[in-house]
Amino acid sequence: MRKLTFAMNVSLDGYVAAPGGDLGWSVPSDELFQFWSDRVGATGLALYGRKLWETMSSHWPTADRQPGATPAEVEYAQRWRDMPKVVFSSTTSAVDWNTRLATGDAISQINRLKTEEGGPMDIGGATLAATAMRAGLIDEYVLATVPVLVGSGTPFFTTLDNWVNLNLIETRTFPGGVLVTRYETKR
Repeated sequence: MRKLTFAMNVSLDGYVAAPGGDLGWSVPSDELFQFWSDRVGATGLALYGRKLWETMSSHWPTADRQPGATPAEVEYAQRWRDMPKVVFSSTTSAVDWNTRLATGDAISQINRLKTEEGGPMDIGGATLAATAMRAGLIDEYVLATVPVLVGSGTPFFTTLDNWVNLNLIETRTFPGGVLVTRYETKR
């Protein structure tokens, strides 16, 4: 069975975006950016909610052709375009860049995708991840905790009906005091 991981930058107080979707607090160092790029390179399938898809697809398809693009940005853009993706949305009508659209029940589709052959899956977008989290489908959580308090916004974790016990499997420190922690769901 394929592993499903929820991985994002998160503020110390638990938010993936500040009010209004502001992500200015989460600009990664070069080393952290490479960490995220390597994750994209190793992802067999990325699952996106509509909002995150719109954010990513508005920039990364052509980021490698922008004036001043760094070698790391070029590499990330190429990896992102090549990575197979599924966008879960009832309002999006078209997707591109090695992506397919899923419009039905997300839980049943994610369950089916987990049983298919292929590499590990990442899930992105707070709403889609919350749906998978509540259904007990996430096998690993990767938090890149940025030492900032944003006060409110979009939370990393959703309200749950039951506890989810986790095992810490890795910690790593990045410039700027960012701490990456990886947790595996105890089954």
